[in-house]
Amino acid sequence: MMKKMSISTSKTSLVLFLCQIISALDVPLDSKLLEELSQPPTITQQSPKDYIVDPRENIVIQCEAKGKPPPSFSWTRNGTHFDIDKDAQVTMKPNSGTLVINIMNGGKAEAYEGVYQCTARNERGAAISNNIVIRPSRSPLWTKEKLEPNHVREGDSLVLHCRPPVGLPPPIIFWMDNAFQRLPQSERVSQGLNGDLYFSNVQPEDTREDYICYARFNHTQTIQQKQPISVKVFSMDSLNDTIAANLSDTDIYGAKPVTERQPVLLTPTGSTSTKVELRGNVLLLECIAAGLPTPVIRWIKEGGELPANRTFFENFKKTLKIIDVSEADSGNYKCIARNALGSVHHVISVTVKAAPYWITAPRNLVLSPGEDGTLICRANGNPKPSISWLANGVPIAIAPEDPSRKVDGDTIIFSHVQERSSAVYQCNASNEYGYLLANAFVNVLAEPPRILTPANKLYQVIADSPALLDCAYFGSPKPEIEWFKGVKGSILRGNEYVFHDNGTLEIPVAQKNNAGTYTCVARNELGKIQNEVQLEIKDPTMIIKQPEYKVIQRYGQVSFECIIKHDSTLLPTVTWLKDNDELPDDERFLVGKDNLTIMNVTDKDDGTYTCIVNTTLDSVSASAVLTVVAAPPTPAIIYARPNPPFDLELTGQLERSIDLSWIPGDENNSPITSFVIEFEDALHEPGVWRYQTEVPGSQTTAQLKLSPYVNYSFRVIAVNRIGRSQPSEPSEQYLTKSASPDENPANVQGIGSEPDNLVITWEPLKGFQSNGPGLQYKVSWRQKDVDDEWTSVIVANVSKYIVSGTPTFVPYEVKVQALNDLGYAPEPSEVIGHSGEDLPMVAPGNVQVHVINSTLAKVHWDPVPLKSVRGHLQGYKIYYWKILTFRGNKTFGMLPGLEPYSSYKLNVRVVNGKGEGPASPDKVFKTPEGVPSSPSFLKITNPTLDSLTLEWGSPTHPNGVLTSYTLKFQPINNTHELGPLVEIRIPANESSLILKNLNYSTRYKFYFNAQTSVGSGSQITEEAVTIMDEAGILRPAVGAGKVQPLYPRIRNVTTAAAETYANISWEYEGPDHANFYVEYGVAGSKEDWKKEIVNGSRSFFVLKGLTPGTAYKVRVGAEGLSGFRSSEDVFETGPAMASRQVDIATQGWFIGLMCAVALLILILLIVCFIRRNKGGKYPVKEKEDAHADPEIQPMKEDDGTFGEYSDAEDHKPLKKGSRTPSDRTVKKEDSDDSLVDYGEGVNGQFNEDGSFIGQYSGKKEKEPAEGNESSEAPSPVNAMNSFV
Repeated sequence: MMKKMSISTSKTSLVLFLCQIISALDVPLDSKLLEELSQPPTITQQSPKDYIVDPRENIVIQCEAKGKPPPSFSWTRNGTHFDIDKDAQVTMKPNSGTLVINIMNGGKAEAYEGVYQCTARNERGAAISNNIVIRPSRSPLWTKEKLEPNHVREGDSLVLHCRPPVGLPPPIIFWMDNAFQRLPQSERVSQGLNGDLYFSNVQPEDTREDYICYARFNHTQTIQQKQPISVKVFSMDSLNDTIAANLSDTDIYGAKPVTERQPVLLTPTGSTSTKVELRGNVLLLECIAAGLPTPVIRWIKEGGELPANRTFFENFKKTLKIIDVSEADSGNYKCIARNALGSVHHVISVTVKAAPYWITAPRNLVLSPGEDGTLICRANGNPKPSISWLANGVPIAIAPEDPSRKVDGDTIIFSHVQERSSAVYQCNASNEYGYLLANAFVNVLAEPPRILTPANKLYQVIADSPALLDCAYFGSPKPEIEWFKGVKGSILRGNEYVFHDNGTLEIPVAQKNNAGTYTCVARNELGKIQNEVQLEIKDPTMIIKQPEYKVIQRYGQVSFECIIKHDSTLLPTVTWLKDNDELPDDERFLVGKDNLTIMNVTDKDDGTYTCIVNTTLDSVSASAVLTVVAAPPTPAIIYARPNPPFDLELTGQLERSIDLSWIPGDENNSPITSFVIEFEDALHEPGVWRYQTEVPGSQTTAQLKLSPYVNYSFRVIAVNRIGRSQPSEPSEQYLTKSASPDENPANVQGIGSEPDNLVITWEPLKGFQSNGPGLQYKVSWRQKDVDDEWTSVIVANVSKYIVSGTPTFVPYEVKVQALNDLGYAPEPSEVIGHSGEDLPMVAPGNVQVHVINSTLAKVHWDPVPLKSVRGHLQGYKIYYWKILTFRGNKTFGMLPGLEPYSSYKLNVRVVNGKGEGPASPDKVFKTPEGVPSSPSFLKITNPTLDSLTLEWGSPTHPNGVLTSYTLKFQPINNTHELGPLVEIRIPANESSLILKNLNYSTRYKFYFNAQTSVGSGSQITEEAVTIMDEAGILRPAVGAGKVQPLYPRIRNVTTAAAETYANISWEYEGPDHANFYVEYGVAGSKEDWKKEIVNGSRSFFVLKGLTPGTAYKVRVGAEGLSGFRSSEDVFETGPAMASRQVDIATQGWFIGLMCAVALLILILLIVCFIRRNKGGKYPVKEKEDAHADPEIQPMKEDDGTFGEYSDAEDHKPLKKGSRTPSDRTVKKEDSDDSLVDYGEGVNGQFNEDGSFIGQYSGKKEKEPAEGNESSEAPSPVNAMNSFV
């Protein structure tokens, strides 16, 4: 018996190895021992034998192995040594044999095709992997071919060939139409295993031009498409019309009508075929037949039964699937195709072969020197596999000789092994269908004894229980184990002890006198070792006063006792259970040290209560039952539901009425308010009681209305304020006479389910409405607005009748009349229905597109003739990069959400209840240029005293040809006021700019946008600060002999704050190479200072992530100098989105010009007032807008068009050219204007396949403040848009 101990994760692989050992030695799973034992290599992970790789990705060939010492790895390719050091594209992972072939960096996957084998070797042997065949996957294109249309006569069979390109691995085949919808399949139309599409017989609805075969190559995640195949089915009527138009009256013409045909097999051909499959695989047999009516396929196995639980039928029983086949599944399988005219069969002779499979795989062998052992390798297969042996990867015939080894077929016998006999042996079992390769090592170990049980381990057991003392050991040869009690005690022997093979000593019934010290001794020829363990015997835990059975009155109090006795060294825990579950979470339950008390007992407290006492060594329990009884009754008035009425009597029997009388029961101190009368129809619904009527409580008789042909029974229920009584006993039965029906079925409808039928449905009468036996229905119909007679048919008691052979979608008058054996119901009313719809035949014509602006277009089309709709006209659908639905007979619609400067393709289709009609010819249109989006980024780097470097990215959506960029910038002083604005025009091909001649230590705000020929796009803004004048910074002294300041100090800490960050600078006097840090926090807060490390010895730092409009405290310190910090400085960040006015009052030159400027300001205010009344902008407004949201873009006002419609969340670049419906989606929040002109009629609600609600005007950031900006007139389109 092996002792299981905890092991670390790093030793898992070695543990797995030792779990497989079959030898004379049992190796305990001890982590320390496992680290020390030598071990030959064992392959733990390898790539599959047939390894198909993706040619676009790096090739990883796995080979992992374990061993002690760790093995080294080598590879062969196509049978010869593979020197990976000579190939720069090939690397081997560290401490691993796994190869990585770099394909993504210039390598060719085809160059590395071949057979690879890995060898893992250490001083005790060599293990080898399987032969790993590397092949890159292939997904070739379909060969170009010209496909002629298939013209087929109705009823004939047809096969559409797929013939996919040969890929690796083979592709998955499926058929779809050009709308990417799978083609429906049935018993008549289905896909074969070879991918071809088989038609047992074609029907007119099979006519279409888009039978497309797709091949999906899963390995490379690609799908290849065959050219669409066109099928035209000619019906007999159309053939006769064509023949009649080309022959004279005297000619005899006429195609034969569609004739039924007996089955003929389309695949397989002939009467017999053969199939070979391998054991364990899935057997697929297929039979597809032609014929009219469509044949039904049945499968049998000659001379046997199809295997249960492993047989499945697929593809409408045309495919027989048997999983996990074995040799017993060989035999003849017959498929039989049958229809009303006959049958045909085919016999497939199946032979099941088998690649080799293990009967006994060789297992690792661990031996001591001088011991014997065997390796056994037995496999089976069909044909019988051959067995060959290798030693350390070399055929055993040419391997170095080992006198202790003898090969006998599938067995290697080892005798008197020595340590040099350690090796790894490989067994190869192979036949023509495959091979098996197994590594198994022989590891010869010579180890002195080791005891793995911890020294002085303490065992505690309860008296009179078994005691098991462990002595886990290891040694080679296997040590002998002896036990002693006490340090100098004699060897233990006798019947009171049991000695286990794993070294464990068992004392079956431990007593107090068995306590003490025990010594375990392990010895073999290489040494001796001993270990001591301690045994303590504890008193058992007992319940000396158990809980007792209790009977308690409701709302009383009860207590259960549970007094225990236990060993003084053990700590008991007491748990109470109710009905073997936890106590209810109720404050009425009080658990004490020795008892359980229940307060205010209720009925739900009934049950069994159990006291459980647990210690670390034992557990005891005792139970008692609690029974709750009712409290003694107190005299009081009892209010209860009335007793049921009795003595029911029927009188005055007539055909349609009867009198019922009864005697009320006791009202139980609450007056009866009413009586409810119910009836049972024993003829139609026995056992079901239904409401008849209700009468006042003062009444004890009632006249009841009756229906014909009902076997009545009545009962009465009394009702008072407390509730309803039990029903009375039923009255005697009364059967009314039969009569003709009084009413006709309700909810009569006529709706076709197919183009050539009319389905008439109704709600059938209930049983008691039939008024007599033999209930039937007379169903009548005639075509509306045609002088036809009514066609009628009488059907049984059903709810549906199907009229076949009707014209497509014509109105019918329909009525349904009930009748029974005694006559008809009154004449029914007529309803209007329609025969079945068919797909529309005609596409909308004269499709015209009028491009309104760069994001909006209007589509016009001519409506299709109503006769060609062949159904209820539901509307029209426009297919472009999305699908829009327009309800009703509309002839125009708006296309929102277009991208500027793009090409689109659309078509229009009419929709009825059956589906969509053919598409109109594709209409291609282009949208004009628009203004671009904002540049993708604006970065400001390399600040100096008087310059900044600007870098930017081109707009994500140029929406045209970029002509230039515009850069505007202005300074901002410490009070957030703006200086004069400078504008620079930059060529479109530039991506960076160095701004020079700037002021030192000054903050600038930049506004940057791009232009096309249409106009300027959205702005992107950024702020940056030039650095402080270096002349004002005290630099550390440099050079030998210079006197350093005696006390280092940091002074002149200054801040330049923005909304969310601040530029901190300081002056430093002290030793060279100081490492600075900046500490900051919210002014007035007691929170700890936050600390930021300054990179290098710079004298400035930018604090980021600050809260706008907040006062902060800051100080600067140097690392390594305790207490060496600057004084605190306080600054305030700018308010969020605050308007920043130009504060020229803080400029030095302003004081001298104050008087002169006062007059100019007065004139400017007068001008602004006049311009404001005219609706234009004025400087105050411009200053307020100077820091508006840069993401807002107004409507264009220069050409009266809508602004660019865009999705702010997702601007994916679009290539010029045709748009496809599958590459765009529109989000709901993109737009919010009225949809009266965009689809769905008056209410503007689109369906889910084309929903879009929006206002097609973007927003742009307001221009920065300039003094002389001219007003712009409001756009007439914007004004008109407000009325939409």
